[in-house]
Amino acid sequence: MSALEIRDIRKSYGNVETLKGIDIALESGEFLVLLGSSGCGKSTLLNIIAGLAEATSGDIQIGGRSILGVHPKNRDIAMVFQSYALYPNLTVQRNIGFGLEMRKVPAAERDKTVRDAAKLLQIENLLDRKPSQLSGGQRQRVAIGRALVRKPQVFLFDEPLSNLDAKLRLEMRTELKRLHQILQTTVVYVTHDQIEAMTLASRIAVMRDGRIEQLGTPEEIYNQPATLYVAGFVGAPSMNMLQAIVENGGLAIAGSDVRIPLPARFKNTVQSGAQVIVGIRPEAFRLATGTEAELSLPVEAEVVELTGPELVTTARIGTQRLTACLPPRAGIAKGEIRSLAFDGDALRLFDPATGKAIEATI
Repeated sequence: MSALEIRDIRKSYGNVETLKGIDIALESGEFLVLLGSSGCGKSTLLNIIAGLAEATSGDIQIGGRSILGVHPKNRDIAMVFQSYALYPNLTVQRNIGFGLEMRKVPAAERDKTVRDAAKLLQIENLLDRKPSQLSGGQRQRVAIGRALVRKPQVFLFDEPLSNLDAKLRLEMRTELKRLHQILQTTVVYVTHDQIEAMTLASRIAVMRDGRIEQLGTPEEIYNQPATLYVAGFVGAPSMNMLQAIVENGGLAIAGSDVRIPLPARFKNTVQSGAQVIVGIRPEAFRLATGTEAELSLPVEAEVVELTGPELVTTARIGTQRLTACLPPRAGIAKGEIRSLAFDGDALRLFDPATGKAIEATI
């Protein structure tokens, strides 16, 4: 039995369909991230799970029990909001324990539960403060603590780190990962930040226009994107997309006289003369040594940016551009013509007409 099962969930506002049939089944302890740009439907889906919005059709089950039509307080969930939603007139201790107080939990039991949660979140010394006396990261910990004491079957997080600065977001990502490893509770987490998704999730659902574009592990999403949209959305810098034509067992890069061998795994899945999109991750490139000419692309460097750990190089190949993430001491300068080598396994092919990945044979 799945801890959370979403069956063909659809949501319409008049003639506008915002969710177009979502199907996901989560086992107990999974960390699912709903990832996508604004307007893709991820927050709408989360609100339907939480009971803050009603589905037009479909069903959602928690622990084998349908929760559609069930009041939010009876769904055995806890939600952490983007805005923290703390009571400004209550102390941290009362904010964390407020839900228990409303359920008439005895004071001694309530106090112990709150202190246990505060210890887990490392905010024991803040229990007597008011929210106005806390930093953004501390307020987020209090909001998480309030959800923790509920001990629900499913945690829901609605972009909880978006109000924090870059350093605090990194700290809180680590904290959330640590908490999930300790508690092993089922989590549904909404974000538009791919780094959060890749670092936190056990599975990612990439959403687009009310549909799931791809559902898989972070490794599958990153290394085997199912569509051009996923390939372009996940990754920073995003995957390079080069237009090419299949010719005589090779790939002729459009707008140039460059031709690279067609990997053997695609020989039975693409026909000669077919137009394809060649996808290569920026970090898959390295400077060619001369022994890898058959798997390299000659390029002219246009912009070279040192980020610290990487030398991000924007280069031109004929009329097209690509990005390569090279070691900081790679020794490439603007205007230089160099060959960038890559392994054949790093190459992905997409159908430009459908936007879908072309399946490879083993």
